[in-house]
Amino acid sequence: MQRLTLVAGLAVAGLVASGPVLALAMSNLPPEETQGSVTYRTGGIGHEEATAMRRAEASYPLSLEFVGRAEPHNWFLANVEFTIKDHRGNVALRTYSDGPIVLARLPDGRYTVTATDDGKSETRRVDIAAGKPERLVFIW
Repeated sequence: MQRLTLVAGLAVAGLVASGPVLALAMSNLPPEETQGSVTYRTGGIGHEEATAMRRAEASYPLSLEFVGRAEPHNWFLANVEFTIKDHRGNVALRTYSDGPIVLARLPDGRYTVTATDDGKSETRRVDIAAGKPERLVFIW
């Protein structure tokens, strides 16, 4: 019984200790926005916000990342126009990114995502299913 109490006590202590770290990470997230039935966040500018967005990815069915190709290192892109359409071609979300990362809550289904940077468009298809987050990276 003492062993169980000790393990339970350590687990609670770990949760309490991680609370401020989790709260700090959540405070670095850009605000959620809603368009139609889609709730999303867009950002990832700076190390703290990018880290917070990466940690939050698992809570969103779809994450998008926008990257510019360069030598010797690629760079992250902001102000990328993107559109998410459902399987019928209806626009679920159309906006511009505030940073290189977008997190979106979409209903289960098949979607087409088109992202445009500097006049160049890339299109990807993705199936969204509960409990299976998807990540799409667009590189120009």
